[in-house]
Amino acid sequence: MAELEGLEFGKSDFVLLDEVTMEQFMENLKLRFEKGRIYTFIGEVVVSVNPYRQLDIYGKEVIEDYRGRELYENPPHLFAVADAAYKAMKRRAKDTCIVISGESGAGKTEASKYIMQYIAAITNPNQRAEVESVKNVLLKSNCVLEAFGNAKTNRNDNSSRFGKYMDINFNFNGDPTGGHINNYLLEKVLRGGSDDLLKSLYLQRDPAGYTYTSQGASVTLASNNDSLCHKAVMAALKVIGFTAEEISSIYKILSTILHLGNLQFTTDGEHVVLVGEDTLKHISELTSTESENVLKALLYRTVATGGGEVIEKGHNEQEATYGRDAFAKALYERLFAWIVGRINAVIEVKDYNPALHGKNTVIGVLDIYGFEIFDNNSFEQFCINYCNEKLQQLFIELILRQEQDEYQREGITWQHIEYFNNQIIVDLVEQPHKGIISVLDEACLTAGKVTDTVCLDSMNKKLGQHPHYTSRKLCPADKTMEFNRDFRIRHYAGDVTYSVEGFLDKNKDPLFQDFKRLMYNSSDPVLKEMWPDGKMSITEVTKRPLTAATLFKNSIIALVDKLACKEPYYVRCIKPNEVKSPLLLDDGRCQHQVAYLGLLENVRVRRAGFAYRQPYARFLQRYKMTCEYTWPNHLMSTDQEAVEAIVNQHGFEDDVAYGHTKLFVRTPRTLFTLEQERAALIPILVLFLQKVWRGALARMRCRKIRAIYTIMAHYKCYKVKAHFWEVDRRFANVRNMADYGKSVEWPTPPAALVQFHRITQHLYRRWWARQLIKNIPPSDMAEVRAKVAALSALSGERVDWGYSRAWERDYLANLNWFNNTKDRALLITDKHIYRLEPKKHFKVQKRISLDSVVGLSVTSGSDQMVALHTASQDDVLVHLQRGQLNPNQDRVGELVGALTDHFTR
Repeated sequence: MAELEGLEFGKSDFVLLDEVTMEQFMENLKLRFEKGRIYTFIGEVVVSVNPYRQLDIYGKEVIEDYRGRELYENPPHLFAVADAAYKAMKRRAKDTCIVISGESGAGKTEASKYIMQYIAAITNPNQRAEVESVKNVLLKSNCVLEAFGNAKTNRNDNSSRFGKYMDINFNFNGDPTGGHINNYLLEKVLRGGSDDLLKSLYLQRDPAGYTYTSQGASVTLASNNDSLCHKAVMAALKVIGFTAEEISSIYKILSTILHLGNLQFTTDGEHVVLVGEDTLKHISELTSTESENVLKALLYRTVATGGGEVIEKGHNEQEATYGRDAFAKALYERLFAWIVGRINAVIEVKDYNPALHGKNTVIGVLDIYGFEIFDNNSFEQFCINYCNEKLQQLFIELILRQEQDEYQREGITWQHIEYFNNQIIVDLVEQPHKGIISVLDEACLTAGKVTDTVCLDSMNKKLGQHPHYTSRKLCPADKTMEFNRDFRIRHYAGDVTYSVEGFLDKNKDPLFQDFKRLMYNSSDPVLKEMWPDGKMSITEVTKRPLTAATLFKNSIIALVDKLACKEPYYVRCIKPNEVKSPLLLDDGRCQHQVAYLGLLENVRVRRAGFAYRQPYARFLQRYKMTCEYTWPNHLMSTDQEAVEAIVNQHGFEDDVAYGHTKLFVRTPRTLFTLEQERAALIPILVLFLQKVWRGALARMRCRKIRAIYTIMAHYKCYKVKAHFWEVDRRFANVRNMADYGKSVEWPTPPAALVQFHRITQHLYRRWWARQLIKNIPPSDMAEVRAKVAALSALSGERVDWGYSRAWERDYLANLNWFNNTKDRALLITDKHIYRLEPKKHFKVQKRISLDSVVGLSVTSGSDQMVALHTASQDDVLVHLQRGQLNPNQDRVGELVGALTDHFTR
C-alpha cells in the first residue's frame, strides 16, 4: 500500500484542496512547513519551501525508499521527481528535463544538487570506472560553477547570478556517459572574490580593500568555512581536469579584476592620468602584457577613419572609468564562459556511435533564476522576468499538453480549460520591430547621442496602446513612477516597474577593441584563448555584434525549444522569509511568490477536468477494503469492473470517469470520503490480520515442533538400530575367538540404551563365563564355585587367598597323626560347623548351626586367623594350620569361599 502522509501534515497534493483559493493554498503550505514537510505536490510538480536548516531526508535509506517507486508511492520529495524523470528516460527512452525555478534564496541551487546526487546514487550499479569518472566530474562541476557564478547578495549568501542548464547523457543501460552545460546571463557583478590569495598575486586577504568585493552585500571576514570551500573548489578543478597552469591563470585573471577595480583616474590639464603605477605593473605582470600597452588601452581608444587612417582618442575621466569597468566585467564573463567550455570538453560524450552503443537519452536539469521584483529594477531584472514569462508560457502549455494527451490516451472527452495565456506579454518583449528588445536594439544602432530617455520615449510611442505596458508619461496620475525614467510591465506574476537608466549601456555592452587586442596579444595561452576576436586589426570592417538583449533572447528561445521537445518535470522553490529563519513563513512574501510562480494557475489547470486519476490496479489495492465485493479479492473479470463496484457502492458514479487504464475522479471530496472510510477500516483489518497472522505463526510453530519431535524420534530409532548393528558387527564371531570376545571393546551406547547396555553386558559376561566353565568336570564345580565366591568377597581386600592352588576341601587325611599336636579340626557341613578333636577320634567338641552364623572376619594380611560371628555373640576364633607339605598355603580363602558359596546358594 502507498506510504502516504496523514492529514495532520496537511494535504500532500495541492490538487486535493477543497477550494482553489490563495487562502487555502497558503494555509496548507504553512501547516506543512511548520510540520517540517517542505515538499508538496501539484500533480507531478513539486513545490519546495527553503527550510533554512539541514534536514535528514537525503541519506542512502531515503534514496532507496524512492528508487524505482511511482510518484505517489511515497511522500512528496525531490527524489520522487528525479526518479520519475529517470524512469521515463530509461523505460520509455524519452528525453526528460527537470525545471527548477524560484527567486533568489528559495533553494534552487540546493535542489539541483540533491537531484544530481540522487541520479548519481541510483546509476552505475556495477561500479564501472569510466561511468564513475563521468559522475564525479558532473558532481564536481557544480562546485566550480557555484564558486565562479554565485555571489553574496543582500538577499542570499550564495546567490546564483547565472542560469544553468545541464544535459546529462545516458546510455541504453541508464548509466551517465557525459553531459553539456549552458549558462544564461551571468550578471556582471564582481563580489565574493577568494580571500586565500597569494603574495605573488599582490593581493591582501581583506576583501574590503577592493572596490569590486566591497559592493552590494556587507563584507564579512574570511572564515574557516571559506577556507574549506576554497579547498573544495581547487580539488574539484583538479578532478575535472584543469592543469596547474590553467588554475594559475584563473588566479591571475581574478587578481587582475580586483586590481582593475582599484584603479583611479584624475585629470591633469587636458589629459587623463592614472593614479598608482604599482597597480598598473601588477596588472601588466598578471596578464603577461607590457605596462605601456595596458596604460594605453586604459587611457586611449584607437579609432579607424573611413579612409583607413588610425587615430588615438583620449578618454575623459568618466570614459576611462567606464572602459575600466567594462574591461573587468568582460574579463570575468569570458573567464566564466571559458570554465564552462572546459568542463563541457571533459564531460561531452565522446566516440558515440548509435549503431554500437544504442539510443542516447538525456535528462536536462535547469536551475534558473526566478521572477524578480526589487525596489529598483534594471536591465538584468527585465531579462530575468522575460525569461520567466517564456518559461511560464512553456510550463502552462506543457501541462495542458500533458493533460490533453492523457485524456486522449484514456479515451476521456477533453474539455476546454480557461487559463491566462501570457503570449501577449512575451510578444510585448520579443516581437520583431515592435517589442521592447527591438526598440532597445534600434536605439543602440542609431547614430548620434541616443539616451535612455530617448529610448523610453520611443517605447511609449510604439507600445502606448499595449494593455500590459505603461509609463508615467502614459499615466501621469500614477506617482509611483518617475517621469522620463520608469516604465511598467504587467507580468503574469504582477506589475514590475523598471528604471530605464543604464538600459542602453548594458544592452550595447561596449568593450573597446583595444582591450580585446591587448588580451589576445598576451603571452598567457589561457588568456589568449579567451579573446579570439582580438586578432582582427583595427582597420578590419566587422559585422556589428548582437546586443546583450538579443543574445539573451536568442539563448532563451533556444532553451525553450530544447525543453519543449522533452518530457518536463518541475520544481517550484519558495523563499519563506527574508531573515533566513527555519520557523517563520511570511504570508505576504509567500503569496507573492505563489502568484508569480503561477502555482494557483497550475492547480486550476490540473484539476479543471478531473482532480485525481489513478490506475485501476492501484486504486483497487488502496480502496478494495471499502467494498464487500472486492475484499479481500474480487472475482470479476477485470480490475475496472471491481473499481466500478467500489464507486457504485459509495454512490460516486456521477463524479468519476473511466479511462482505458485509469479512474478519473472529478472532485477531491470523493477521494477524501474514500480515505476516511479506509482510515476507519484499517484498525479493524489490522486486528483481523494480526489475529490471523498470530494463528498462522502458532500453527507454524506447532508444525515445527512436531517436525522436530518426529525427526528426534526417527534419529533416536536410527541411533538405537545403529548401536545394535555395531554390537552385532563386533561380537558376530566371538564364538570362534580364543577369549570368546573378552578383548572386544564395547561401543558407547546412546542415552536411551544405557540401562539396556548394562543388561546386555551382564548377559554377555554370563555367557562368556558359561563358555569357560562348561568344559569343567562336575567334580571340580564345587571348587570353582567356592573360588568365585571367595573372589567376590576378598578381591582387593587380601593379597593372597589361595586362588592359585587346588582346594582339597578335606585335609584330615593328610594330618600327621604321629606328631604331638593340640590342633583341632574344623568340619563344615551344609547345616553345622563342628570343632573336632582329631586325637580323640574326631570327637565333636563344639557344634554351631550355620543358621546362627551372621558374619565372618579375616585380616588383610597373610595370617590364617578367622573369626566366626554368631547371632548369640558366641564367636569362634580359628587359626587355620598351613599344610605340612606346603607350609605357604593360604586356607583362609578356601574357608571364606566355601561358606560364601553355601550362603549364596
